[in-house]
Amino acid sequence: MTPSEKIDELIKKINFYNEQYYQNSISEISDFDFDNLLLQLKNLEIQHPEFMRDDSPTHRVGGTVSQGFASVKHKYPMLSLGNTYNEQDLADFDERVRKIITEADIEYICELKFDGVALSMWYENGVLVKGVTRGDGVSGDDITNNVKTIRTVPLKIATKNMPVSFEVRGEGFMPLSSFEMLNKEREDIGEQLLANPRNAASGTFKMQDSGVVAKRKMDCYVYQFQSDDDTLFETHEQSLSWMVEAGFNISPTWKKCTTLQEIYDYINFWGVERHKLPLNTDGIVIKINSFAQRRELGFTSKSPRWAISYKYKAESASTPLESVSFQVGRTGNITPVANLKPVLLAGTVVKRASVHNANEIERLGLRIGDFVFVEKGGEIIPKITAVDLDKRTDATVAIVFPENCPECHTQLIRKEGEANHRCPNEKGCPPQIKGKIEHFIQRKAMNIENLGTETIETFFRKGLINNPADLYDLKFEDMISLEGFREKSVNNILAAIQKSREIPFKQVIFAIGIRFVGEGGAERLASYFKNMDAMANASLEELKQVPDFGETTAQSVYAYFQETENRAFIERLRTAGLEFKHEEQEIIIEGNALEGKTFVISGTFQHFERDDLKVKIEANGGKVLSGVSGKLNFLLAGNDAGPSKLEKAQKLNVAVISEEDFLKMI
Repeated sequence: MTPSEKIDELIKKINFYNEQYYQNSISEISDFDFDNLLLQLKNLEIQHPEFMRDDSPTHRVGGTVSQGFASVKHKYPMLSLGNTYNEQDLADFDERVRKIITEADIEYICELKFDGVALSMWYENGVLVKGVTRGDGVSGDDITNNVKTIRTVPLKIATKNMPVSFEVRGEGFMPLSSFEMLNKEREDIGEQLLANPRNAASGTFKMQDSGVVAKRKMDCYVYQFQSDDDTLFETHEQSLSWMVEAGFNISPTWKKCTTLQEIYDYINFWGVERHKLPLNTDGIVIKINSFAQRRELGFTSKSPRWAISYKYKAESASTPLESVSFQVGRTGNITPVANLKPVLLAGTVVKRASVHNANEIERLGLRIGDFVFVEKGGEIIPKITAVDLDKRTDATVAIVFPENCPECHTQLIRKEGEANHRCPNEKGCPPQIKGKIEHFIQRKAMNIENLGTETIETFFRKGLINNPADLYDLKFEDMISLEGFREKSVNNILAAIQKSREIPFKQVIFAIGIRFVGEGGAERLASYFKNMDAMANASLEELKQVPDFGETTAQSVYAYFQETENRAFIERLRTAGLEFKHEEQEIIIEGNALEGKTFVISGTFQHFERDDLKVKIEANGGKVLSGVSGKLNFLLAGNDAGPSKLEKAQKLNVAVISEEDFLKMI
């Protein structure tokens, strides 16, 4: 089988498994086997970029880094809808429609209005060629690489009645599960939590690194078909059915209604049931079903006359603030938590709400005993929105932010420019110690199974562990004597600890818990420095060169390795046998066309990710350097190549080549 045929076969298989999983909820293959197929495909595409297809599922994993998004003019303007919060406005809308459409029955399609980011996907000959944000309605940002990471958006379709060129529109969103996971990760590395999934989705789709977007598992519900051909469908209902057949992700929650009462019933039903959905909704969209009637009704300058949205009012409740407790996180951040008199809100009983920090307490003017208004931010996190000052009495008490840690009594610090108070006693504060160990053992870190919060609490209380390195000193006799521990459970713990010695270097970096270094940052550190010693001995300037590292993160990593105790901790992990080197991708020797030649890579490329280019150069006998110097042979410059590198290459008479030049060389 030729490489081209093998690539086609793998794409066909992967697309089939994707469709079964995302459209039919059937897992035909394990995650491991699926990822292995993707890896085979990616390796083949690296070796044979000339056979890479625009609809390749490897685009879903992201990795392309943009230096800014191009502005794209919409072929069909993305107008906004008129909003209403009451049934009378809907009745008035229906009356306006019937004054114009007088000689035919009127059908409406009711759809849930999902709370995310409006996206436009353009297809040519069945292949996704562009993904664009709404922008100002006339032009939007070209975020194609980010849209391609959404696994429910088809990269290629083949179905009946497909025009050569068409567009679908939908709502890109962050599922509640992804939002909760993201906030847990942010809390884990000491970053401020995101307010709601809508803002999180907007920020994610604007990210320059599509690899990060892919890891957040974004999704999209498609709700509109656009084409120059008015004869394809007579109704919106027909277009929805066609899009389902074509493989687009259409929410099954829509309904055809012929009377206002049916619309009201739909609104009332989803007013309750929407809280059970895996994403946020903020209302209902009511559209005329007939495309001919839509054309007759037309548009105003801002919105279509054939559609309107009904917005649900934010659910709010008033309840007394009984007390405020102060929690200590793994990184030492002190989070005030409002303890409320239990109140029913959006289908659940709310007892507590995060107040984030001292600034928020001051902004809201909170006092113990106040009646406060509580909403669910993004339908997930209860938040206090205001104080009911009409109910304030002389009995209320000011909230005093503690000067000392509520757990270890160390004086708190608050650095200039930071919103949080923090306990600096990371080596002696019990919640920080236990939090660091819990972080160390989690699945994305050292993945030590059979250890949980209660077990860690027991080991800590008995003096068996005081930092993560102590896990590797645990012995059978230490645990078997503890109440509730049996031979099997003890052996399982020891086996899991032993297995963690095989965990890759990037996860070790994440596990050690450097402030502001999340999973992605750890991966970039591993890829950049290759081993623990190079990273630990890096200067601040070198750390700032790590891709997508800001000043704060670089400072945090540098400061971590300046601490003698942290160095000692790292040495204990080395002695325990943890992986301290980054495993390079296996180089498959293809030839010697680049033998003796050196390259520096800068910018983004059409056929390769930067790491893949490095593999390709080395597979053909060349060598990749980190900086431009007089000894360099070629600066391989893609889109948005670094201006300083280009300028230096020109001064030193280093040849600057394009991706096309490079492909000719090999």
